[in-house]
Amino acid sequence: MEDILTVHTASKYCSVSPQTIINWIEAGHIPAYKTVGGHRRIKRSDLEAFMKTQGIPVPDNPEEAAGRKKILVVDDDPIIVETIVQALEEDDHGYEVISAADGFEAGLQVNHFKPHLIILDIMMPDIKGYEVCAKIKGNDETKDTKIIVLSAYLDEEKFRQMKERGADACFSKPLPLPQLKEEVARLLQ
Repeated sequence: MEDILTVHTASKYCSVSPQTIINWIEAGHIPAYKTVGGHRRIKRSDLEAFMKTQGIPVPDNPEEAAGRKKILVVDDDPIIVETIVQALEEDDHGYEVISAADGFEAGLQVNHFKPHLIILDIMMPDIKGYEVCAKIKGNDETKDTKIIVLSAYLDEEKFRQMKERGADACFSKPLPLPQLKEEVARLLQ
């Protein structure tokens, strides 16, 4: 599969701000598409073609982003997903962030994207957060994946149960974004 870049990654690639990349996309200079969550994605080949026509040097090492940490955000509320993804993509850590809106898509992304960390809403119609944690932590290929659980109804008992099944951290909604970002950075050190 061809490399797909986030706006943040493309901005680092071109040594410009993310807003400049967005402006170029909106002006029709760089082809891009939007994910289900509304995030822009750019094919590396399209970005490089644009860079060449504009005289922007293409980095010698296009794989420099390969060491980036991958994060999967799983929530059926698109506003929460957008808020978390945007906050993490704008961070200076250069995370690669994707989202899933349901349990089926999340399962596919865990296998395909192989995230280092999952931010998981445990109160979704088609998945049980407890089971997801247990499956991920019980699989040799994914057992080292960090899991941050989100819930609007997280009490001490649920918090304890999620920890027992492998959650690394738990947050109640409404979401404290600064604390979430700190916890993500801590878990991905």
